[in-house]
This record gives sequence, structure tokens and C-alpha cells, in this order.
Amino acid sequence: MKLKFCGASKMVTGSCYYIEAMGRKFLIDCGLFHGEEEEKNKERFPFNPNELDFVILTHAHIDHSGRIPLLYKRGFKGTIYCTQATGDLIKIMLRDSAHIQISETEWENKKRQQKKLDLVEPLYDFDDVELALENVHTIPYNYIFKIDSNIHINLKDAGHLLGSSIVELFVHDRKVNKKVVFTGDLGNLNIPIIKDHEYINEADYLIVESTYGNRLHKPIEESNSLYNIIVDTIQRGGNVIIPSFAVGRTQELLYILNNYIDIEKRSRLQDVDIYVDSPLATAATEIFREHMECFDEETLKKLDIDNFPLDFNNLTFTSSKEASIRLAYKKGVVIISSSGMCDAGRIKHHLKSNIEDENSSIVFVGYQASGTLGRRILDGEKRVKIFGESLNVKAKIHEFPGLSGHADMDGLIHWIKSIKDGVRGKIFLTHGDVDAIDNLSREIKQVTSADIVKPSIFEEYKL
Repeated sequence: MKLKFCGASKMVTGSCYYIEAMGRKFLIDCGLFHGEEEEKNKERFPFNPNELDFVILTHAHIDHSGRIPLLYKRGFKGTIYCTQATGDLIKIMLRDSAHIQISETEWENKKRQQKKLDLVEPLYDFDDVELALENVHTIPYNYIFKIDSNIHINLKDAGHLLGSSIVELFVHDRKVNKKVVFTGDLGNLNIPIIKDHEYINEADYLIVESTYGNRLHKPIEESNSLYNIIVDTIQRGGNVIIPSFAVGRTQELLYILNNYIDIEKRSRLQDVDIYVDSPLATAATEIFREHMECFDEETLKKLDIDNFPLDFNNLTFTSSKEASIRLAYKKGVVIISSSGMCDAGRIKHHLKSNIEDENSSIVFVGYQASGTLGRRILDGEKRVKIFGESLNVKAKIHEFPGLSGHADMDGLIHWIKSIKDGVRGKIFLTHGDVDAIDNLSREIKQVTSADIVKPSIFEEYKL
């Protein structure tokens, strides 16, 4: 059995693991690269897509799913296995990704025409996405699915995103049986709406994410601080701009604004207009309605006594470009918009309109990959370029890592310690920056005797 790391190795982007086992060739995830690694999306795959038999998808986030249409464009004809909620989410997310690919290519080609350079084509288009979606096969949680007589999988709830999964991969040979576990993105405990992550009993090999391997989250109760930012900013006459991942983080924010802030403070927010300016977030919120089997007990109880917890009177979802443009002329409002790392989508327009306003606030509620516009702002750069224009950063900058959908260092260690019979072979640390991986490696060595491996991209291991 061979395992090759084709993404998310000493970086937090482009998750992709290539496996050869029992005569089959397949992937766990195939995500887009972001930020400094974005050019890798255009490179040849370090395997032949035409030879792949299938893909197992841990969850719908684009850094895990975003290159799947490219696989089909380059010859892949196999099946995608995932949960039902993930299958529904990638319908909207991959179509949105194709739209971004096409739009950005059109913009690039206008510049290339002016310079009399060769034109380029989008990474993939809607036809490639539809071909991928035609080949999705969904599997329930905690159901041993037999891909063939030698390869079985079991998907457990990762607690990271609606439909996210930990993949237990069972490879059966007459001589030896192996269990390889991929955490995907392991969820933070007690995040709103969805259930907490599940645990595993044992593994021969473990591939674990390490996004926050050197950090601890603040408690979710810091939502009252979010309330203070909103009130203070509105009193100054500014806007609160929240870059947010359209799927997962936006829904969590709405839940917090509607449920976690105490009743007295919540009533004061009723006069503040809150906008979700993202067609993708709007569509994703409807998918959340359709998958209440993923909800935790707290959310289900609220459904029994109240309206859908992501609805409230002063909330408006904007879909059209015209409605989005009109937001640029508003003051004293909260605008939640994607993309979460500020590298594409409508959020760039809202940043451009507000980043030089010292009365406004920009609130980051998710991880910002190295090289992204969001990371540059969060790291304190005083001038940034948006749509080619150099702008002064005068708005107040805030960060709320407690809202993260990823387990922090203690969460990851606790999950590994909770593996009942331990890890017999190696633990591979992926999906993290070098500092996070190095720190998590030191921490894990305190709780397990398993060998710790920090693979570089394209490194291959025999299991």
C-alpha cells in the first residue's frame, strides 16, 4: 500500500492524498490551493487522473473539493464517495467555484489582450462540474461501505462542517488487514448548529490535520465581544465587515447573533441591519434546513420552541449584483460576505469601500492562509491592493479565532489521546503551517509512542 501527499503538506491548502492499494488507485480529497500556493492549481497532477478508480471526499470546503472538476477535465471517470450533506453542498460550491474560475479568467484575458499575450482558459468550467456531480455516491455516517471485496470505508462525523467526515479506510489482504484513518478537518468542540466530532477506537496509520497545532481558541462566549464591536462601530457611524466562508462559518455567525448574545443585548441589535451578501451563503443556508440530522441537541431543542435559528427580522440575504452594489452606500450596517480569506467574491468590494474608513471595523472569524489578502490585513499591513488599487488600512481590525471550525492544539491532542487502542504505526501531520506542525509533533510525543511524520509535498510512503 502506497500513500503520497499531493497537497496540504506543510501548508493549509490543497488537501489531496493519493493511495495505491490492492490494485486500486484513488484519492482522499482533491482541493484547490490558495494564497501563495495558488499557482500549483495549474500544474500537472502527480498521478494520472485517467488511472484513478474513485475519490473519497471528507467534506465540501473548496480546499478539499475544489480540484475535483479538474480531475474529470483531465480524464478521471470514477465515482466520488461522500456523505449526503456533502453531496448537496458541493452542488452549489463547485458551481460557484467554476463561476469564479471563468470570471477571473475573463478578467485576466482582458489584460492579456491589451498586452498582446496568449489567452488562457479557466481551470475548469460548468460542464466539468456537472460531470463530477453526476458521479457522486453518498454514504450515511457509521455505515461500513464496501467499495470492493478488499477496500471498505466508514465515515464518522468530523464535527467541522455540515456533512464533514473522518474517513476510516480498511484494506483487506489475505496476509494482513490495515486500517488507515484520515481526520479531514477535525471540528472544534461546541461550535454552533452541528454535532461535535466523533472518536475512533484504533488505527494502524493516522493522517491528522494540524491547522491550529500551536494555538488555543478562546471560548465561544466571546460572542458578547462581537456584540460590543458591532455596537461601538455603529455608534461611530461605520460598518462592520465580516469576511466569512459562505458554507459553515456564515451559518454559525447567524446562529450566534440570534442565540448566544444575552436577551438584553440581543434586543439592542434588532435595529441594526445585518446583511449576508453571498448567493452561495444563501443557498447553503437552505441546505442546512434540509439536513437537520446533522444538528446538535441544543439546535434541535431551539427548533421545537422557536423559528429556524438562522432567521431573524433584521437579517437580509442579498442575491443580485444590484443589491450588493447598493450596500456600498449604506452606513451603520453589518455585512457578512465571502470569500472567507478575501481573495475572491463580493467581500473584496466591501473591503474596498470600507477599509479606509477609520469608523468601520473588519472582523476575521476564520483561518487566513499565508499570502491571502485576509492574512495581509490581519498581519497589520498598512497598505493593501484591492482590484489593482492601493488602499490605506484605516478600519479597525479584529480577530475571533474562537469561532473557528477547526480543533485547536488541545482539541487535537485530546482526540488523539482518546483513541482507545492507540495508533500502531505512524501518525502523519498535514494541513498546517510548519510552526503548527512542529509544535503539534512535540505535544503528540508526550501522549503516544507512535512515530510522528511531517511529510513534504509529493513525498510517498509505503504502509
